[in-house]
Amino acid sequence: MYVIRMKNCAFFARHGVLDEEETLGQRFYVDAELTVDPSRPLTEDSIEDTVNYGVAFAVIEKIVTGHRRFLIEALALEVAKALTARFSQIKKAAITVRKPNAPVPGVLDYVEVTVVWPE
Repeated sequence: MYVIRMKNCAFFARHGVLDEEETLGQRFYVDAELTVDPSRPLTEDSIEDTVNYGVAFAVIEKIVTGHRRFLIEALALEVAKALTARFSQIKKAAITVRKPNAPVPGVLDYVEVTVVWPE
């Protein structure tokens, strides 16, 4: 097993509970930590036997920039499920979604959630 990490994938989207979040939108950041079991030894240096991170990025982008979700938890779970469905080599996906402009009555850098699939 080995781990592929994709950090700070950035997308503009319109997720959140409040109507203003859908109207205005904001940037969301996604980290993907993918535990991979290669089908052949890594010494064969074959892209077919691992996770193509360009394709993985496109999967994440399609979901994050797609239809609105109220919860970033639901968004993270959908990304994790999609990646494990697309790449049979992924045995576990830990997806973190960060929301810098969460509507809270105070100052913070961001709110983030991490979902692991399968549990």
